[in-house]
Amino acid sequence: MKTIKDSVHDHIEVDGVGRALLDTPEVQRLRHIRQLGTVSFVYPSANHTRFEHSLGVYHLASRALDQLGIEGKNARRIEAAAILHDVGHGPFSHNVEDVIERYTGRRHDEVDDLLAEGEIAAILEEHDLDPERVAGVVAGEGEFAGLVSGELDVDRMDYLVRDAHHTGVPYGTIDHGRLVRELRISEGRVVLDEGNVQTAESLLIARALMNPTVYSHHVARISKAMLRRGAERLIAVGEVTPEELRRMDDHDLLCTLRECDRTERLADRFFRRDLLKRAVWAELPDVPDAVLDLSFDLLRRHEREIAEEAGVDPEGVILDVPGRPRIRESTSRVIVNGEVRQLEEQSPLVRTLQQAQINEWRLGVYTEGEQLDAVGRAAERVLALETDGALVSDVAPGLRTTLDRFGP
Repeated sequence: MKTIKDSVHDHIEVDGVGRALLDTPEVQRLRHIRQLGTVSFVYPSANHTRFEHSLGVYHLASRALDQLGIEGKNARRIEAAAILHDVGHGPFSHNVEDVIERYTGRRHDEVDDLLAEGEIAAILEEHDLDPERVAGVVAGEGEFAGLVSGELDVDRMDYLVRDAHHTGVPYGTIDHGRLVRELRISEGRVVLDEGNVQTAESLLIARALMNPTVYSHHVARISKAMLRRGAERLIAVGEVTPEELRRMDDHDLLCTLRECDRTERLADRFFRRDLLKRAVWAELPDVPDAVLDLSFDLLRRHEREIAEEAGVDPEGVILDVPGRPRIRESTSRVIVNGEVRQLEEQSPLVRTLQQAQINEWRLGVYTEGEQLDAVGRAAERVLALETDGALVSDVAPGLRTTLDRFGP
């Protein structure tokens, strides 16, 4: 057994298959991938890694297994999945995941190819575990998979507390101890025991508050969009393959961006935190449905049209359209009067949080500071936005600088 001191859970004991997997290259690589990608541009202390998070998920999974009385091969499979659940992440976590998926067809939780051979496969087989079934648990498939990948999973419990701790933002603080203690298995699904509607609501509230404050902060979104653009250029010029990009860590990507002529300037701006600015920051009701569902090719075409109308370099315009608002946790299951019910059916608060998420949603158009007005007007026309002319570019220059540095 190995005991590891953790900033969130104090001491974490790792044993068995988890201990054996800890020193594999795939897991050690996670030491070099930031949990929150570019959020450190907003919160300088947010430098924790996917490795720390994976240890936390393993710790909470082990406690949940003890609480539920799950033992033997089923327990070992969940423990292995907990340690391995993030090995499919590319550099900067979710920041370039869309680029990787577009070329490889794989999201970060599709890890069957990474577990099928090599050191990880050998260790799993030594512990009488099928790599394919472990990969299935990571993807949310199979018995008890909801503990690691579901609406009430220990992944979510750890990252909310860990992200709040490292950013200094109090909103992600949840009673993960109670959440783990109250977990039950009903008809193969992970549920919360009787009397825990408020416990489940606390998870939703934490996630809803962390989203605009941390995960979707405009500085994090702009820097993420710049990284995506850089990764796309690297692939387009043949500097890296999509599979090579998928297995890079943060340092690999930044160095490659600096060494490539087509991305050198972008990398330099990224290093200096000289980010693009918001020309448009549009609310959901102001955006036509057709824009919400743009394919990648149509999105790039609109970027070129905006640039052409504004008379600027097409490479200096980025259109950022988030997915439609949704709260996955609202389908969490809670036992009420002896009956398993979805939280959204039981809690009026869920509907309030869903509306809050809609209110916080924003479409962004980013460009160079001196081009804000022209690009903002062009984007309004090309995208048929119903903004009544109220664009970010209308803000007075001094206030605009303050907003772009520190604003919500």
